[in-house]
Amino acid sequence: MSKTFSVLVRNPLSLIGLILVALVVLSAIFADFIVPFPDHQGAVVDFVNFNKAPEWPYIFGTDLVGRDLFTRIIYAYRVSLILGIVVLAIAVPIGVAIGLAAGYLGGWTEYVLMRITDVFLSIPPLVLAMSMMGLLEPTLTNGMIAVTAMWWPWYTRLVYNLARGEKEEGYVLAAEVIGASRLHIMFREILPNCVPSILTKMTLDFGFVILIASSLSFLGLGVQPPTPDLGSMVAEGAKYLPDSWWLTVFPGLAILIAVFGFNLIGDALREILGVDQ
Repeated sequence: MSKTFSVLVRNPLSLIGLILVALVVLSAIFADFIVPFPDHQGAVVDFVNFNKAPEWPYIFGTDLVGRDLFTRIIYAYRVSLILGIVVLAIAVPIGVAIGLAAGYLGGWTEYVLMRITDVFLSIPPLVLAMSMMGLLEPTLTNGMIAVTAMWWPWYTRLVYNLARGEKEEGYVLAAEVIGASRLHIMFREILPNCVPSILTKMTLDFGFVILIASSLSFLGLGVQPPTPDLGSMVAEGAKYLPDSWWLTVFPGLAILIAVFGFNLIGDALREILGVDQ
């Protein structure tokens, strides 16, 4: 791990990615201490300072009801990170378990599991999430459910392909000869060799989860006001371009920074760990 980190730091692009991600994560964690107007994350109205262009102390300007945009963007990062962590924490174990079972066991198990996976993969991810959110109340919890439902099949397909190749390797055959159980072989023998690919995909996907969640909010199907969300801020501000440009530009840049940072780290990990995806 320390060797991987040192390699990441020496690579200029991955170093930029680490800095961007660190800024996003630390600002979200310590939001209560760094934002100038903590109460502006909620249903606060200040018509005296509404729709102000960037100026001190409103360095990103204010929105249409006078709330500090910088404060709301930082708290929106917290919401996005929570969503990304929860989605991947649920989707990855489900996808990995199904992929291991299908890839190693084969036969009818492989056929049934992979046909179910193919059904989910055949539907465009955003369309699937939009369909689910159209049936559910647009809340953060339901947003997590919708994004999770579209994300696990990608890990199933990845681990399935890896497991099919690994099960013919000598160490797997040796484990079978000495009578190791199927669960032991799948999770103690095959899975560790899939971890580099899984870790790389998780890093890349974190930014895409934030992007998809922001897309749902942009369409009015994600986190609802007054909870700060980057996608909904972009959607609201787009109505007032170009005059009130800061309402859209700064939330859009915030999304770009998060996605770009995670992508740079993911690309660097792919090269360092020798992952072929």
